[in-house]
Amino acid sequence: MDLGIKIKRLRLQCGLTQEELADRCELTKGYISQLENNLTSPSIATLIDILAVLGSDLKSFFNEETEEQIVFSEQDFFEKEDDGELITWLVPNSLKNEMEPILLTLQPNVGTTEDMPHEGEEFGFVLEGEATLHLGKKSYELREGNSFYFTSKKRHYIENKSNKTAKILWVSSPPTF
Repeated sequence: MDLGIKIKRLRLQCGLTQEELADRCELTKGYISQLENNLTSPSIATLIDILAVLGSDLKSFFNEETEEQIVFSEQDFFEKEDDGELITWLVPNSLKNEMEPILLTLQPNVGTTEDMPHEGEEFGFVLEGEATLHLGKKSYELREGNSFYFTSKKRHYIENKSNKTAKILWVSSPPTF
């Protein structure tokens, strides 16, 4: 945690100069400057006084709650391309989440690596093209606009046997990609 930056941010939100804050806390402007530049650390009592003037308290000041990112754009995506298979992770760090959405792009005559049975569930939606879902000993033909859903208790993979690119939105819970 950067105490100096947080104190400076609070001071500026209150519309105070370093000198005004210093006067209200019976400190020097130089001390506030050093504090905001992390050249010194306040005692607990001094920090309590500063925070009181800035309309805060220790609990609020040290609350490290960060705002969770909700919307993701192309700049946030991560891609991996391998032999005609492009996986685009649509939510960065989704391994920490309960589900993991990807955009799977398969070039003609390309398939994913066979996934062994595991705990979880998987969902997909074919955005473009056609593909074949292999699940255990069965195969299912997928066309644009089709969706699929299965528990991951059998070997599975997707194959594009056509001569056109296939794009599939695929969600796994828990994350496995």
